Amino acid sequence: MDKAYEADTSPDAAFARTVWQAMEPLHAVTYFSPESREANRAAGLRGFWMGYFAARAAPLGAVAAGVVEAAFYNFHPSMVRRAIPDAWGFATPEAVIGARTAAAAAALRRLAPSTAAAAPGLLPLLARVIGAADGAGRPLFAANRDLTAPEDPVAALWQATTTLREHRGDAHVALLTAEGLDGCEVHVLFAASEGGAPTATLRENRGWTEADWRAAAERLAARGLLATDGSLTAQGRALRTHVEARTDALAVRPYRDALSAAEASGLVTALRPLSDEVRDSGTIPFPNPMGLPPRRT
Repeated sequence: MDKAYEADTSPDAAFARTVWQAMEPLHAVTYFSPESREANRAAGLRGFWMGYFAARAAPLGAVAAGVVEAAFYNFHPSMVRRAIPDAWGFATPEAVIGARTAAAAAALRRLAPSTAAAAPGLLPLLARVIGAADGAGRPLFAANRDLTAPEDPVAALWQATTTLREHRGDAHVALLTAEGLDGCEVHVLFAASEGGAPTATLRENRGWTEADWRAAAERLAARGLLATDGSLTAQGRALRTHVEARTDALAVRPYRDALSAAEASGLVTALRPLSDEVRDSGTIPFPNPMGLPPRRT
């Protein structure tokens, strides 16, 4: 088949955002479901944020705080250091991985009952995409990719969506840092670009103070990215559009390499009812720090 024809019919960059919106609710049960919070507590982790940092970082191993700060760079470093490395004294990464995976599977079975029937058909497609994805410069993706796949299909589906979610996220972080944006500035920029964004929620959930926020806004204004009223300038909008477009372009590559257009469309078609069930359950708050919209777009 002609190469140009193949490129014309393969998933494009817009598909990357579509499939992210279809997968993110499945992954996000690990943050918001009572099953996941209880699993972290039962594993020995102290409080929500220790559970968050330990569970998400566990595939990296018992790493130091600096590693987690780098990978989760939009959090204030002191917030990370209140949890890491102390978490590894309460529970090993292996124990945390087992607890988080089992809890996420239990949450999906409760919140999205269709997941059990859909998982066996979805897993081969997701495995091909993961196999085609490049791990270079993507530590959270590579660490999740190298975990042993769970035998339970629902747990394996959660792990696959998590792995691809981290693939997108790692590239997004690289793009933001390449633009000289620090961890607080990215939230200020996001809040300015999204009308009605929950500024206090973004700030507090990532450990930044009001003084941090003001200073970040001043730095962005000095770069010509924010106007005096705190709104985005044309330059600020262009920067945000560029970062989002490049994130989509990088995220779509493994789908383009591994799936035909029909397979990619079928993947989203199969994922959407599951993510809709999770959304409709009310478990994930909207708005949320992930930027996930309440309805698919």
